[in-house]
Amino acid sequence: MGGGCCDKNQKEKDAKLVNTQFPKLKFTVIKNDNNFCYHNYKVGDEFILDDFTHAPEHFCLGIAHAAFPCMHALTFGGRFLFMENMASINTTCPDGGKMAFKIELLDKEGNVVLDPQKEKPKGPKPKRMEIEVEYSDNTCSYGYKEGDKWEVKGLQTPGGFCGAAYHLLFPVLFEMNFGAKFDFEKDPNCKTGTTCPDGGKVKFKVRRLDSEG
Repeated sequence: MGGGCCDKNQKEKDAKLVNTQFPKLKFTVIKNDNNFCYHNYKVGDEFILDDFTHAPEHFCLGIAHAAFPCMHALTFGGRFLFMENMASINTTCPDGGKMAFKIELLDKEGNVVLDPQKEKPKGPKPKRMEIEVEYSDNTCSYGYKEGDKWEVKGLQTPGGFCGAAYHLLFPVLFEMNFGAKFDFEKDPNCKTGTTCPDGGKVKFKVRRLDSEG
């Protein structure tokens, strides 16, 4: 029963998204401590991504993986209040932190979107969010069942949670923590359909409990 409901919701979302043009993103190398990179990236190099799912040919997958939550957040309206341009964020190479990139959102004309910082935040304001199992085929190794719920605050991990599932849920939790909304969902503060990589045995939804402000 739950699976049929999920399938219907997914088809409705797909119908809304089929003609959606997601914004382009720009990566700029802003640091290279020891002037070494397997891909030979240099400070000042720029890379344009057609959207958060389309990186340039041969683009470093390590950077793409590390930056994916940031790209997803910017795409769906997340803003980083600690940045001078809140529609941007810096991210670090996971290979020893030798390099850093600035990620910026581009408008339809290819210009950098500017959302100036209004005031420096006094500190982080983590949001309360709820992870819920919206579908399970009841064969999950962790025993997750439809209706199971976990409340999290900001980027804190729920103790003992399945690492494979959390890996896929993290981009959603990250972007919701920074104000992203999903207009293709019935509730824009709730992202459905995040699916277990092990045969799709479990599907999760994440709901923001606190306001995005």
